[in-house]
Amino acid sequence: MGAAFSVSVLSGITLSIAVLCEELPHELGDLAILLNSGMSLKKALLYNFLSACTCFLGLIVGILVSGTDPDRLGEVPDATYWIFALAGGMFLYISLVDMLPEMTHAAEEASAASVREGLWMLLIQNAGMVTGFTIMFLLARYAGEITLTSE
Repeated sequence: MGAAFSVSVLSGITLSIAVLCEELPHELGDLAILLNSGMSLKKALLYNFLSACTCFLGLIVGILVSGTDPDRLGEVPDATYWIFALAGGMFLYISLVDMLPEMTHAAEEASAASVREGLWMLLIQNAGMVTGFTIMFLLARYAGEITLTSE
């Protein structure tokens, strides 16, 4: 996110919304795994919070390294593109390796129960995916038209 904020505030906010849409279910899943492994709620929340705090290291590195203007904070102008490519690849990897097998397993369990439950699970999963795609498309399509002004 640091690289996005170094490009513009709007890019940073857009990327923050996208990361929130990905990370919220991910962190809730991590919390559920910690709870199912036998941790207390307090300890699971603490560990989940500590692991989430590491994102601030990436924010700081992104701000310090990237930049498109030599007069601004970042001293490596092309680093922004590499950081975006790396982050995008990591998000795709996480979704393909972590989320899709989980969705497949849930769909198989629902289908084993009944065809109706299987179709319902398919509808819910696809609605979630289409909602995410729509949010990302709208952010990408109209990001240039969003202005942040105080009146």
